[in-house]
Amino acid sequence: MKFEFENTVNERVNLPNAKGVELYLKREDKLHSFVSGNKYRKLKYNLLKAEKTSFKTLLTFGGAFSNHIAAVASAGNIIGFNTIGIIRGDELQNKIENNPTLSFAKENGMQFKFVSREVYRNKTSEIFLKSLEDEFGEFYLIPEGGTNALAVKGCEEILNKDDEAFDYICCSVGTGGTISGLINCSKPSQQVLGFPALKGDFLKEDISKFVTQTNWKLITDYHFGGYAKINEELVAFINRFKINQGVPLDPVYTGKTLFGIFDLIKNGYFPEGSKLLTIHTGGLQGIDGMNVVLKKKNLPVII
Repeated sequence: MKFEFENTVNERVNLPNAKGVELYLKREDKLHSFVSGNKYRKLKYNLLKAEKTSFKTLLTFGGAFSNHIAAVASAGNIIGFNTIGIIRGDELQNKIENNPTLSFAKENGMQFKFVSREVYRNKTSEIFLKSLEDEFGEFYLIPEGGTNALAVKGCEEILNKDDEAFDYICCSVGTGGTISGLINCSKPSQQVLGFPALKGDFLKEDISKFVTQTNWKLITDYHFGGYAKINEELVAFINRFKINQGVPLDPVYTGKTLFGIFDLIKNGYFPEGSKLLTIHTGGLQGIDGMNVVLKKKNLPVII
């Protein structure tokens, strides 16, 4: 591939109420401007396989402000793949110019097919995939969110030997690929905590398919109402974090995770002397799209 990255640095976070706890942030967001964080990790081995098997086109799925859609479009442009995005919501077809994520993907050469939410729910059916092959020709299929066995393999490279000193490894959870990789490469003595961006704990079953260790837990109290849901309290936290720490957070994943971690520390969840490492999974391109939504609701925006 045309881009490779080294391990990223861990930066200490200044905690207002530390309670004897140390918190560090692994800056995976610095891997690349758009193929950043867990998106690079998830795509790495899928792209290598696509190259090795001589595919020319990548096809994947996503919503209006999907980090995954933006990352696949950018990676395809860099490496030389054609890219196709199957987008949830046929009403978006005439709104590309008003959508920062879709505009970016289009600028990077991605071709779109907009489908209704009803059709999108059956996106993994053999009939639908065959219809896509008939329409677009042969393609390398990347699942929504990028999670498959090769994605988990890539996420197993997030942690390195220096990270063995941490008692807790924390990360956001979307489709479960990132936390699965972290669990597989963690030490049995470490506890891996996942903070789902979606409401409910149904992801346990999906994660269990990829892991063998049991040193993990999902913290399901900080989804703020569900996927991509946000309120003024979360916006204020994200803005305060950027001012105090100099680090931007995305509102869908890492912002909620760090909000949750701060709250858990304040309430004494972690034993005194605990060392925590949180993975910054990138996704910063989504801030512009979220600000469009916040402005429509006359709410404060993310700085």
